[in-house]
Amino acid sequence: MAGKETKSSIQVIERMMYLLDTLAGHSAPVNLKHLAGQTGLHPSTAHRILAVMVESRLVDRVEPGTYRLGIRLLELGNLVKSRISVRQEALPFMQRLHQHLGETVNLSVRHADEVVYVERTAASNSMMRVVQIIGARAPLHITAVGKIFLSDDGPEASRQYMRRTGLPRYTPNTLTDAERLARELEEIRTQGFALDNEEAEKGVSCIGAGIYNDEGRLVAGLSVSAPSDRLDKAWAPQVKTMAENISRAIGYRN
Repeated sequence: MAGKETKSSIQVIERMMYLLDTLAGHSAPVNLKHLAGQTGLHPSTAHRILAVMVESRLVDRVEPGTYRLGIRLLELGNLVKSRISVRQEALPFMQRLHQHLGETVNLSVRHADEVVYVERTAASNSMMRVVQIIGARAPLHITAVGKIFLSDDGPEASRQYMRRTGLPRYTPNTLTDAERLARELEEIRTQGFALDNEEAEKGVSCIGAGIYNDEGRLVAGLSVSAPSDRLDKAWAPQVKTMAENISRAIGYRN
């Protein structure tokens, strides 16, 4: 008997999800007949389940026989969004990329004209000295992720950064020429990843890609750092894919 009740309860939940998914596919309120037709439910069954969903505010009854998604879903969505931590969601993916490549993986965010490193995975016995440690900062134009942010700014805003900062040099490879940097930013917009060729620290290179939230806004960057003689530019698709995985984990849908 208990098994039948469990099966029945699961079936009701499945039918609720059918109705929610169908309502989500329509920008305007949907009438009962159409909902029943699209979900394959008998109208009386759909009406009974919808009545419960209306009581719980998962669905709104706009007028008799017409329904739309309810405000409770927005409340729950905002709660989920407020509890999402990019750092927490990114860490398992960072660890996976580190295990695969065997190199340092960084997570960074933007603060004004700098990137700030908020998480890092690296081998405990790594002898590589990198400045990208948790809490460290670096100007946008000398790092791979910083260039991702500048590229996302667009041509005019990135030009303003160049004029505002003067593009100070940190190594012989730092891009201090505005035209050259602008061309590189354009390439980054097309390819979806960026490179740091010993521009922040001599002997260390980096590949970076952007992480986007549910609003499609660039909120962080994922990067792999390694001694220049070990870093392989062919890793770029893997870095980009892992950044896309993190984006999806925090709600991004393209």
